Amino acid sequence: MKKEELAARLKQACARVTAAEALLTEIDSKFGDADHGLTMTKIAGAIAQAVDESDGGIRSMLDDAAMAVMVLNGGSAVPLWNTWLDGMQEGAPEGEEIDVAGIQAMFDRAFEVLDEISGAKVGDKTMMDALIPASQAIAAYAGEDEAGLFQAAAQAAQQGAEASKNFVSKFGRAKSYGEKTLGTPDAGATSMSLFFQGLAEV
Repeated sequence: MKKEELAARLKQACARVTAAEALLTEIDSKFGDADHGLTMTKIAGAIAQAVDESDGGIRSMLDDAAMAVMVLNGGSAVPLWNTWLDGMQEGAPEGEEIDVAGIQAMFDRAFEVLDEISGAKVGDKTMMDALIPASQAIAAYAGEDEAGLFQAAAQAAQQGAEASKNFVSKFGRAKSYGEKTLGTPDAGATSMSLFFQGLAEV
């Protein structure tokens, strides 16, 4: 896969998140600060612009995206997404092309660094409910087709976000609502799922 295709996938992922601002706000308004939609729109816009304007290789492009997110003012999602993107660039090749093994290394490193600071596991009702299964699907992918890899990740992320309805919140403001959070998906897991769906759509 050339840098241009990866850039197109990243921009489509950002577009999916931006289009869902109202949905993410609605979900977050139930037990959170009602700012997740706005925060994720800022994050998606920053990533898309950085990707569009980057003139280096793949690592440079992802580094630009991480830096663009880092300087944003926003909710708790900002440092988490910055960390994830920063890990992604650490695992990415410097050149203009990436293969399946390269994508796997990129997402493996991204998950590794975010997992170190997050501490959340599947079942805690956070963005990790979508990211952990997506990362596992990428690592387990045995095909040679990048499109198949992203489809597997998107499916796993979507299932993870859907499953978050069945969990009680254990982090953030929503934690205080306890079992009232049952039946509502996690906003962070939903936005992460949408991002992976966008990656799979190009």
